[in-house]
Amino acid sequence: MKEVKQNHPRYMPGLDGIRALSVLAVIAYHLNWGWASGGFLGVSVFFVLSGYLITDMLLEERKSKNRIDLKRFWIRRIRRLLPAMLSMIITVAAFLAISNHSRLISIQGDIWSAITYTSNWYNIFHQVSYFESFGPPSPLGHLWSLAIEEQFYLLWPLIIIGLSRFFSPTRGKFVLLTLAGAIISYIAMVILYEPGTDPSRVYYGTDTRAFGLLIGAALAFICPSRKLIDPNLRKNRSWINGMGIIGILIVIYMFLQTGEYDQSLYTGGMLVLSFATSFVIAAAASPSGLVSKILGWKPLRWIGVRSYSIYLWHYPVIVLTSSTSPNTDASYFLQMIQLILSIGFAALSYSFIETPFRSGNWRIWAKILGFRSEGRATLLQFRFFVRLVPVVILVLIFVSCMFNQSSTEVAFNSQSPTNANAISSPSDQLPDETNGVPTASPIVDTKHDVPNAVPTPSPKGNNVPIVSASPVPTASPEGNHAPEQTVLVPTPTPVSESSAALTPLVPDAKNQDRITQSEKKPATPTNSSGAYKLVPLSQRVTAVGDSVMLGAAPVLEKMLEGIVVDAKISRQLSQATDIIKQFKADKKLGQIVVIHLGTNGPFTSDQLEKLLETIGEERKIVLMNTRVPRKWQDTVNDTLADASKKYVNVKLLDWHSFSEDKPDWFASDGVHLTTKGAEAYSNFILDSVTSIKKI
Repeated sequence: MKEVKQNHPRYMPGLDGIRALSVLAVIAYHLNWGWASGGFLGVSVFFVLSGYLITDMLLEERKSKNRIDLKRFWIRRIRRLLPAMLSMIITVAAFLAISNHSRLISIQGDIWSAITYTSNWYNIFHQVSYFESFGPPSPLGHLWSLAIEEQFYLLWPLIIIGLSRFFSPTRGKFVLLTLAGAIISYIAMVILYEPGTDPSRVYYGTDTRAFGLLIGAALAFICPSRKLIDPNLRKNRSWINGMGIIGILIVIYMFLQTGEYDQSLYTGGMLVLSFATSFVIAAAASPSGLVSKILGWKPLRWIGVRSYSIYLWHYPVIVLTSSTSPNTDASYFLQMIQLILSIGFAALSYSFIETPFRSGNWRIWAKILGFRSEGRATLLQFRFFVRLVPVVILVLIFVSCMFNQSSTEVAFNSQSPTNANAISSPSDQLPDETNGVPTASPIVDTKHDVPNAVPTPSPKGNNVPIVSASPVPTASPEGNHAPEQTVLVPTPTPVSESSAALTPLVPDAKNQDRITQSEKKPATPTNSSGAYKLVPLSQRVTAVGDSVMLGAAPVLEKMLEGIVVDAKISRQLSQATDIIKQFKADKKLGQIVVIHLGTNGPFTSDQLEKLLETIGEERKIVLMNTRVPRKWQDTVNDTLADASKKYVNVKLLDWHSFSEDKPDWFASDGVHLTTKGAEAYSNFILDSVTSIKKI
């Protein structure tokens, strides 16, 4: 069965214009163009459009044949979506197999979740953030949205058939039931969303994103395409065009002005966007309307027809051709190359993969392979390629297993005496995207659990000792769980000046948090000053932070006598209020409280004020701003600066300015600290707290 072609009477060119605007907005967002801060919402527009078209298709079949052929429907979806996606995944896997073997290993989970259309739930269960990533992102990270759509394609026809068979609802009842489902999904988003935290859970969830698809489905019940294109029913439709224009303005405004951390977005904004999109769809599906003529502009239609392939290819192209350094912004020239490559690969995929599989017309391949007769081209029909799919999957499994075995052997061999003291290069460091903690270390053991390694001299007698350690389960650069490894994490020990800048101080991810107090004993000698000078404090100090402070905690404890450090990986400021309450309940909160949070995402002024009020006016508070090469850095620092001006007992510690142009203070992610950076960080805090007069 061939898909509807562009010259078919039911073809609605305006809908291709909607696809084009949406995919261009997504690309602009992934290219980090500042004016498209809400470009990620293009996916929400796709959801509404998909809900409308799929439901319209099902209703038309039910009306004409008095039944819905599930097998035929699902086969059409497979032909439409799977071949193009598989070709992209195979190409990316082949590219990484040649260029970056370890990165291919790390995205195995992404590959299999993409093939099974479970990427969104895989990301949720593995706590992979869509917005917060401290390592190279996965080139397949964008496939979560296709997973949601495919899950909808699987379940929605069954729901319509079930309702029709057992309840026989009218069109009006279908609309009410569909909108009721949308409201339930929206309520789930509101309930699960926690302001001031990473919104990836509600952004990825099928349960929390279904309302967009269902609003589109409800529109199909209200305004099926056969009515919108019927010339006898086009009169008095000026109100549809009016609503469509309003809808376009709302959609474009949200593309340009909305940010991924805007609280309003998850408490009503996406719902408004979905309804606005439904207005645009209704107007674009009416051939005689102004909106349809604008969106049916030929260049937009060309992009819209290829929007699925463009969406598939743009993200891996951007990810694999961009610098892995967080402090390096892509030039406009590179971005133009990325855009051209994305559209070029998409055009090839559309012509040679997507269209032949969808339509069953293999003439283009017959010409390439030298088949002159139509009869010979039948070898390339859909059934032949369907039989190849299991073979392709088996080959991928085999290659995956071989990569796993190879990676384990490589990691194990790194324990040999010749490699034991090699300092890893930046390209070998694997930041933990999920938790935002670099887990680079010169020594990796995948075979043995080393709960407490004892410091031993270097076999070569140099100044880089084998450091004491705790096991750290590492994650892949894409935030996906690679085969479990044990990484020896360095603690402050005598090291040379040159090696200090290369050694990231990494928190102990085994426990992922700690509450520590410095030991009252002479400090360990260090690289720069010869010895840490343990400074006795006249007032108790409590420090609360995230993974940056956690990595520097051992140095802080050596410098500040009696300081209590409570730091945890991936901590958000919204969690700090409960921590302070617990300190107060235990009567252990110091007279000086140092807060360093904001690495993992922004927070609201209300959340910060609540934290400051919980600490109390009777204590001195030091707010340390952040250096994190992410979009929320300036928002966080501005919020902290405003609070320091509002409260007389609050002092702002400008770590962002203090650490400027100090690349040797930071690990490869530009956020977490090297040994040298931890010393500077600790001295910065020391100078601040010792200058505060006794309360």
